[in-house]
Amino acid sequence: MKQVSLLPRSLILFVFTILFMALSLQPCRAQSPETPPPAKLSELLRLMNDPELRQWLEKRQAAEPQAPAIAETMIETGEARARSRYQALRSAIPNIPAQIAAATSRVREQARNNGFAPVFVLFAALVGVGLAAEWFFKKTVVKARFQNPLIALAVGEFGPWVTFALVSSAIFLAVDWPPLLHVVILFYLLAFIMARLAFAVCKILADAGALSAFGHRRIRLFIAVLAIAGATTSLARPLFIDRDVETIVSYGSSILLLLIAIEAVWRRPENVTATGQQTVVNVLYSLYMICIWFFWATNFLGLFWAGIYLIVLPKLLVAVGQTAEAFAKGHWPNDNKNSARMVLAVRGARALVIVAAVAWIIFIWQYNPNILARENPTVDATVRGALKSIVILILADLCWQLSKAFIDARMGDANNAASSPSAEAARASRLRTLLPIFRNALAAVVIAAAVLTVLAEMGVQIGPLIAGAGIFGVAVGFGSQTLVKDIVSGIFYLMDDAFRVGEYIQSGSYMGTVESFSLRSVRLRHHRGPVFTVPFGELGAVQNMSRDWATDKFLLRFPFNTDVAKAKRIIEQIGEQMKADPEIGPQILETLQMKGVEQIGDFGVELSFAFTALPGRQTYIRRQAYTMIRDAFMENGIEFAQPGVHASGEEKSDAALMLQKKWGEHLAGSPSPRT
Repeated sequence: MKQVSLLPRSLILFVFTILFMALSLQPCRAQSPETPPPAKLSELLRLMNDPELRQWLEKRQAAEPQAPAIAETMIETGEARARSRYQALRSAIPNIPAQIAAATSRVREQARNNGFAPVFVLFAALVGVGLAAEWFFKKTVVKARFQNPLIALAVGEFGPWVTFALVSSAIFLAVDWPPLLHVVILFYLLAFIMARLAFAVCKILADAGALSAFGHRRIRLFIAVLAIAGATTSLARPLFIDRDVETIVSYGSSILLLLIAIEAVWRRPENVTATGQQTVVNVLYSLYMICIWFFWATNFLGLFWAGIYLIVLPKLLVAVGQTAEAFAKGHWPNDNKNSARMVLAVRGARALVIVAAVAWIIFIWQYNPNILARENPTVDATVRGALKSIVILILADLCWQLSKAFIDARMGDANNAASSPSAEAARASRLRTLLPIFRNALAAVVIAAAVLTVLAEMGVQIGPLIAGAGIFGVAVGFGSQTLVKDIVSGIFYLMDDAFRVGEYIQSGSYMGTVESFSLRSVRLRHHRGPVFTVPFGELGAVQNMSRDWATDKFLLRFPFNTDVAKAKRIIEQIGEQMKADPEIGPQILETLQMKGVEQIGDFGVELSFAFTALPGRQTYIRRQAYTMIRDAFMENGIEFAQPGVHASGEEKSDAALMLQKKWGEHLAGSPSPRT
C-alpha cells in the first residue's frame, strides 16, 4: 500500500500523549485540606461574631502598615517557591543512586525471605510463559479467512496479544506474591502488555498506509522507552523513594522522550527541496515541542493538551479516517465513499477520536487540583460547556452525514428503478419527490437542535429564545400570508400525491415536466425548453399526464366503398405485430384496435382507432402505427379519402361559361398596369 508520512505531527501525538502519562505519576500533587471538627468550627464562628474581638481586629489592621500589591505578592511568592523547589531537587540528585539501591535491596530481601527468586527472573519467567502460550495459539488455532487483509492482520495481531494478556494475568493472579514483589511485577507486566498493544495498533496503521516506515520504527522505540520509564516512575511511591528523587526521575525520563521526538523531527523523510526551508521547519517544530514540554513540566496541563490537539488532531483524524476507510473498503468493496456504511465507518472513527480527546480534557479539568481557572465559576462553566458543545456538534454532524448518505442512496435506487415496471416506477418516482424535501427538513431540524443544545450547555437560557421564536413566527405568518399559503399548499399537494418528479403536468397556462421542488414552489421544464418556477399557491387544479396509463385515439378517412371488415382484420394484424415488437411492445398496455365507423363525411367515412400505452409514450407509438397502417393498406389496395369538387353534365359547362364571362368583364374594366 501507499505509505503516507504523517511525521512529525503524528509522532508528536504519541510523544506528548505518553509524556503526560509519565507526568501523571510525578510527585507534584496538591494535598486536600483537612476538615476541622464541627464543634471547633462552630466555636470559631461564634468567636468571629464577638463584638470585642471584631473591634480588636479592626484596630490591629489599622495599625499595621499597608500591604504590598497583589501582583507583587504573587510574583515574590512564586519566585520563592520556585527557588526552594530548585534547591530541593538539586540537593536530591546525589541521593538518587542510594535511594534506588535501597529500594532494590528491599525488594530482593523480601523475595528471598518468602522463598522467591529475584524479581527479574520471575518477570522473565512470567513473560516467557505468556509468549509460549501466544506461540501455541498461533500454531494450533485455525486462522479465519478474511477477504480484507487489514482485518486478517488485526486478528493476527490482537489474537496473540489477548492470549498473552490472559495467560500472564492468570498466572500472576494465581500466585500469592509478597507486597513489594507484587507491585513491581504488576507495574512492569502492565507496561509490557500496553506496549505490545501499542505495537499492534502501529502495525495496523502502517499497513493501512496511515503511518510511514520511519514513523513506525521511531514510535516503537518511543513506546519501549516510555513503558520502562513509566513503570519505573510509578514504583517510586510504593518502594518508599523520596518525592524529590521521584520528580528527578520523572523529568529525566520525559527529557529522554523529548530528545527521541526531536531526533525524529530532524531525521524524518520529507519532500522539501530547499535545505534552508527544511531547517527552519525543523527548528520551529523543535521549539514547539520544547514549549509543550515546559507546559507539562510546570503542570499547565490545559495548555499542554491544547498545544497537542492544535497540531496533532487534524493529522490524526486523517490517519484514522484512512485506516477506517481501508477496513471498510476491504469488507464492502462495492460501496462508494458516500454510502451509509462507509460514512459510518470513516466519520464514526473520527468522531470517536474527537470524543475521546474531549473526554480526556474533561477528565483533566475535573480532577487536576492545580488548575486555577476552576476557582472562577464563570470560567469553569464556560470551559465545561465548550467541551460538551464540541461533542454535541460532532454527534450532530455524524447523524446528519448518516441520514444524508442514506437518503442519497435511496434516491440513487429510485433513479435506477425509474425504468422498472409501473408499480415500482411509481414508488421510485414518489421517493424522488419526497426525499429531497425530507432531507432539507431534516437538516433544518438537526441544525436547530444542535444550536439550541449548544446554547443550553453554554449557560444561555433557551426558554425565552424559543418563546421569542414562536412570537416571531406568528408575526412572520401574518406578514407573509402568500408565502405561508404556498408552503401549506405544497404540503397538501405532496400529501395528495398530485404529481412527482419526472411527471408531465399542466395547470392553467403552465405545463412541463416536474424537475424539482422547494418549500414554496415547483420547477417545470416545458417540452420546448423553458423552465417555469410556479408557487404552489398558484397551481390550482393540476392535470397529470404521466400517471398510470394513457389512451390515444385518432381518426382516419377512407372512401365510401372501403371494405370495413377487411380494414379491421388488417388493423388486428398490425396490433399483434406491434405487441410482439421487442422495442414498442413493452410500452403498450392495450394494443391497437379499430373501434368502427365514427361518422360519414362529405368525402368518405371516418374510422376510429385507439390503443393504451405507458404515459408519455403514446405519441411515439402513434407515429409507428401510422406508418404500419399506411404500408399495410397500400399493400391490400385500400386507399385513403381525398377531398375534391364533383360536377357533371350541362351544369358543369354552364358554370364554366358563366365564370369565364365574369372574368373577361373584370379584365376589360381594369386599368392598365404601370410599368
